Amino acid sequence: MKVAIIGLANSGKTTIFNALTGLNLETTIYPTVTAEPHIGVVKVPDARVEKLAEIYKPKKTTHATVEYIDYIGLTKGDVEQNKKVFDLIKDADAVVNVLRGFEDETVIHPLGNVYPRRDAETIELEMIFGDLELVEKRLERMEQGLKRGKKPDETEKKLLIKCKEALEKETALRDMEFSDEEQKTMKHLQFMSIKPEVVVLNVDEHEINSEKTRATTSELKTFFKGKQVKILNLCGKIEMEIAQLPPDEAKAFLDDLGIEEPALNKLIHVSYDLLGLISFLTVGEDEVRAWTIKKGTNAQKAAGKIHSDIERGFIRAEVVSFDYFIKYGDMAGVREKGLLRLEGKTYEVKDGDIINFRFNV
Repeated sequence: MKVAIIGLANSGKTTIFNALTGLNLETTIYPTVTAEPHIGVVKVPDARVEKLAEIYKPKKTTHATVEYIDYIGLTKGDVEQNKKVFDLIKDADAVVNVLRGFEDETVIHPLGNVYPRRDAETIELEMIFGDLELVEKRLERMEQGLKRGKKPDETEKKLLIKCKEALEKETALRDMEFSDEEQKTMKHLQFMSIKPEVVVLNVDEHEINSEKTRATTSELKTFFKGKQVKILNLCGKIEMEIAQLPPDEAKAFLDDLGIEEPALNKLIHVSYDLLGLISFLTVGEDEVRAWTIKKGTNAQKAAGKIHSDIERGFIRAEVVSFDYFIKYGDMAGVREKGLLRLEGKTYEVKDGDIINFRFNV
């Protein structure tokens, strides 16, 4: 899973990226217009994996992962500059949109002052206008093809006209309803405003639970009416400090602040959930591992995540929920209680299922 971290310059994108990845990339006080994208692979925090690793003491423990990409900020009205960022967004499964909520006179705001609601609208409109340009160019090519005697794909043309009408009204495509067939047709078009989005309000340390932050969050919720947008607030600076501490010191720091876990853990889980992803688990002395699949995936398809041979030669899946496994201590206890189920190809895998696949090739 690939997630692009976007936002205006100096919103704290790189700080959030550093916090997620534990890296220490330089953050600047001036807008950056040239740079290479930075990529970081982040483990999805999962207490179930840790617990199973304690029990099995495997040679290897593997968490599910999310790939985050950090790049230069979007610039209001700068089409050429923004195209570089658009290419990044188009290639991502979801976006994390970082909005600046912190005041700092030494860090320049590209639009002059801190106003998250305006910045959210600016970013949204840049993506909408980018999508509109794509639609118009595609329709134009269809017209040119028609003049040369090439018949356009009517299904795609109809879809493009529907998208154009929405985009001209400044409606993000994620707020539109599309049939399964339409979704299939638009897959290759790589629209931006259809991407699921996590909006991160990056605030000062002393503003995390303030009335001002609550009011801004409420304002953002009103603006982002769509179902595929989640809003979180955090302090990027604190999160980056926590990420760069050894685990025991990080825990003591969190305890001092009265925080159960870093807000970044929540961001990772929200990114995961927003894309409709879940994890099933495999266990053994060699490896305890979380595997990422889409909600609704059947057992045979899930087996293919491990190896295509297991999918091809699928016989059945031995399944127990993580909760039952922990309750009864081990597989022997689960078997004794009759809770280890044998499931066929069409079984819909649930989050936290511990599965052993039987197969023959």
